[in-house]
Amino acid sequence: MKNTALTQLHEKLGAKMVPFAGYNMPVQYEGLNAEHETVRNGVGVFDVSHMGEFIIRGKHAFDLIQKITSNDVSKLIDGKIQYSCFPNDKGGIVDDLLVYRIDSQTYMLVVNASNIEKDWNWVKSHNTWGDEEDESTNDYSLENNENGDTVVMKRTHKKVEMIDISDKTSLLAVQGPKAMAALQKLTDINLSAMEYYSFKKGKFAGIDNVLISATGYTGAGGFEVYFENEQAEHMWNKIFEAGKEFGIKPIGLGARDTLRLEMGYCLYGNDIDDSTSPIAAGLGWITKFTKEFTNSKTLSEQKNKGTESKLVGFEMIDRGIPRHDYPIVDAQNNVIGKVTSGTMSPTLKLGIGMGYVKTPFSKLDTEIFVQIRDKAIKAKVVKIPFVKSGVA
Repeated sequence: MKNTALTQLHEKLGAKMVPFAGYNMPVQYEGLNAEHETVRNGVGVFDVSHMGEFIIRGKHAFDLIQKITSNDVSKLIDGKIQYSCFPNDKGGIVDDLLVYRIDSQTYMLVVNASNIEKDWNWVKSHNTWGDEEDESTNDYSLENNENGDTVVMKRTHKKVEMIDISDKTSLLAVQGPKAMAALQKLTDINLSAMEYYSFKKGKFAGIDNVLISATGYTGAGGFEVYFENEQAEHMWNKIFEAGKEFGIKPIGLGARDTLRLEMGYCLYGNDIDDSTSPIAAGLGWITKFTKEFTNSKTLSEQKNKGTESKLVGFEMIDRGIPRHDYPIVDAQNNVIGKVTSGTMSPTLKLGIGMGYVKTPFSKLDTEIFVQIRDKAIKAKVVKIPFVKSGVA
C-alpha cells in the first residue's frame, strides 16, 4: 500500500483511511454530508496525489497523443487542457485522462491512479516514432524518501520521450466557490482571469514552478495545484492559512464521489472501463472523427448506427438508494441494464444514479426500476447533471 506525502498529516487530523487504487487514502474526516456541503458552498481541499502524471516530450509528441486519444489535440494551445480518453482496440476505454499542452512539443497526461501502470504500457506500446537507436527499456531513477524507503522517482522511455513523474508529484484539489479568494492570497497569477480548463505555472505560496489548473471533479469550481512531494506539507499549511477565514476544511474521497456523481461525471472502473464504449457512455463530445485514432472506425460506426445500450442518469421516484451493480429492470421485471454509480444525493436529498440501460429505455422521463433487496423500486431517467454546476 502506497502513501502520499501527506498520509501522516491525514492520520493526525483523524481521517478515516481506506485502501484506494493501491494507496492509503482519507475517505472522510468529519463526515461525508458535512464535507460535501463544505465544497458546494465554501472551500475544501482534497489530497489527490495518487493520480498519475506522464510528461510526453519531443517533436512527435503531438503525433503520439493524437493517435492514442479520442479528442482532437490540434485544438489545444499552450496553457490549455483537454478531457479525453484512450480508446482500446476492442471498443472500450483504457482510461479517461486530462491532456495539458505545455508547449508544441511538451504535454502532460494526468491519468487515474488505478491505471498508472496500464496507461504507461499502453502509451509506450504505441510510441513508434524516432530512430531505432533512440529506443531504450524503462530507465528507473531510484531515490530514498524521508522514511528511508527506496522509491521510483521517475522512469523514462525514449522515442517520443516519456517521463513518469507520478511518484514525485503531489496534487491538491482546492474546490468550491470560495477557492479562488483563498488561493489568490498565495500567488501573483490572476486566478480570476484563468478560463475553465486552462493552467499556468508560476510562484505559489513562495514556491517556484508550481502548476495551477482551473480544473476539478466536483462541479463546484476551484483549482488543482501540482508540486513536488517535498513541498507537500508546506503547501497544505499555506493553503489552510489562506482559507481559514472562508472556513476551509480537508475533504475525503467519499465526498469527492458524491460531488462528482451529482455532476454526472464518469468514474473509471464504475461508469466506464475496458468494455464500455465512449459512444454508449455519452462521451461522443470527446470522440472526434476529424482524425484517425485507435479503433476510430468502429466507434464512428457506433456513432452512426447507435449502440445497444446507453449510460443514463436517473432519480429515484420511490424511496431507495441505488448502488453499483444493482440490476435495472422494466415494469415487467425484465433486466434492461445495471447501476454503475449511485448514492443518496446530499444536495437533492434523494437517491440518484447512473447506469447502462437498453437504448429504448434511455429517453428522458422513461420509467425504470432498480432492484434493491429483491424489490423493484421506481425511478425515472433524467438529464444530467443532477445539480447545476458552480463553474462559470
